[in-house]
Amino acid sequence: MGIGRADLAQWSEDLISPDSVGTLDRLFIQRVHRSGERLAYRSFDRNTKTWVDHTWDQMAEQTARWQRAIAGEAVKPGDRVAVLLRNCTEWVMFDQAAMGLSLVVVPLFTDDRPDNIDYILRDAGVRLLLVQDAGRWKRLASLVGTNACLKRVLILDPGPDFRTLAQDDERVRLVDDWLPETGGDLLQRRGDPHALASIIYTSGTTGRPKGVMLSHSNMLSVAHGALAIIDCYEQDIFLSFLPLSHTLERTAGYYLPVMTGSTVAYSRSVGQLAQDLRVIRPTVMIAVPRIFERVYGRLKEQMARGSWFTRALFETAVEVGWQRFQNQQGRLGWRPSLLLWPLLRRMVATRVKERLGGRLRVTVSGGAALSPDIAKVFIGLDIPILQGYGLTETSPVVSVNTLDDNEPASVGIPLRKISVKIGEDDELLVKGPGVMLGYWNNHNATRTVIDSEGWLHTGDQARIEHNHIYITGRIKDILVLSNGEKVPPGDMELAIALDPLIDQVMVVGEGEPFLTALVVLDGNFWPGLAQECGVDPMDPASLSHHQVTAAVLHRIRDSLKAFPGYAKIRRATLLLEPWTIDNGLLTPTLKVRRTQVLERYKARVREMYAQGPALSTGR
Repeated sequence: MGIGRADLAQWSEDLISPDSVGTLDRLFIQRVHRSGERLAYRSFDRNTKTWVDHTWDQMAEQTARWQRAIAGEAVKPGDRVAVLLRNCTEWVMFDQAAMGLSLVVVPLFTDDRPDNIDYILRDAGVRLLLVQDAGRWKRLASLVGTNACLKRVLILDPGPDFRTLAQDDERVRLVDDWLPETGGDLLQRRGDPHALASIIYTSGTTGRPKGVMLSHSNMLSVAHGALAIIDCYEQDIFLSFLPLSHTLERTAGYYLPVMTGSTVAYSRSVGQLAQDLRVIRPTVMIAVPRIFERVYGRLKEQMARGSWFTRALFETAVEVGWQRFQNQQGRLGWRPSLLLWPLLRRMVATRVKERLGGRLRVTVSGGAALSPDIAKVFIGLDIPILQGYGLTETSPVVSVNTLDDNEPASVGIPLRKISVKIGEDDELLVKGPGVMLGYWNNHNATRTVIDSEGWLHTGDQARIEHNHIYITGRIKDILVLSNGEKVPPGDMELAIALDPLIDQVMVVGEGEPFLTALVVLDGNFWPGLAQECGVDPMDPASLSHHQVTAAVLHRIRDSLKAFPGYAKIRRATLLLEPWTIDNGLLTPTLKVRRTQVLERYKARVREMYAQGPALSTGR
């Protein structure tokens, strides 16, 4: 059963305003005072294989232990401390303890490359580092070992290598040995809301990451602004699986629930997300498009295996559900087909919703563009997806759709107190309380992004209609063909990647006479395609076979049939090795490093253009 209006009428709001607390640590303390015995967090204990509940009072008691231990490390206000943990209650304890001591928290991605982490630790001058386990520290030790600024390394989970690592480096301590038995009361300081709270390193698609400096006020104002658009209640349960080092999860999936007194449950992993959804049955979820793409891919695969009746029923449910949504939004009048919705909801939509726990009332998609086709499927099945937009530099949310005014092709309306306008080259400019203090130790980069009037230049091209923002491209990603035609590749790539056969894709063509593509095939579907084309899937040469490339180009052409005339891919290089963080082709936030991909495959790209356009792919 889902959550209806009658249920919400029984729910309660208990919002803490930023003005009453000033800083993120005082927000936490105020929540403890208000909601001490209420459920704050739920996490999975890997030792006992059970879900464990934590009240606000229990979180405060443990946070005080962390605060007392950190204070004993001879740190002073303004010092930087870093956290390299998966999502867990200890992340929150460390963060709150550090901020209460006026320290600056530097979050790190657990799957980032060691050399990148080493660069961040040195650039930020980190004094203390909390690491998930001995294995992760072992991968870092050879690089970080010579970092004289780093004075303490804390290991949460020891593992078999801990004793050896501790003997090799006197800075290394096990958290269980380091924490005191008790911590007393949390410090209640009168901190400056505009003081630096965190340095968050953006995973740029080119060059070294830059440290975005965010204040307490930055993140508090954005969380509070989001609550003016989307109501949240004490009874809400957030399922947290985006890494807390991702600013969207940190602001909207951590600080916002503290502000509202909602419960946060930590998913075990993305691989176990489907199970966790059914166990936790969340009411609110914040996700990136890749999650919806995966669910959509599974649904599409199941429909392909089903009977014609199953496919027809599913498609009808989506179409009628979409009409119902448009009618509710005031964009479509009533029509007789809507009479079918109660039956279609029972036979199709409810079954799909149950896979997501059955209680989702708000699902926010951010971090990248969500395909309108995917949005239509989920919204048509009565799963409310609200697409939003933001950058780390804006703490991070700039805009989000609302339940009552949801235009899925847009990224929503600006949060309150946020101003937006269109500048040169159709660039979206943003001004508001969430805009960063600047880049750490990089004044030139700050001046490049924030102009003299305080407008932050996003680098994204956009248009604004009826107060809704529509992102149309990325200035740096615009491809200019040799004939002067400008092509935005992002939407093309989104459409192509909807094909279950295609796992990743990058459109190429800067300075060239026509467009080509680098295509990573899904390893699960490749053998089937190879069999259809009569080639050996185990032979690497099969990826270049003319029948295989022709078949893929045909599928790409079908994916782009609704696009303008410029969207013609004339050649494709097929690959099986995925682009990952480890091989340097994805950022920690899963964005493609276009420059690095082009460098890796420059010989293959040259070969495509040397062959000329494949005429058979024309439309």
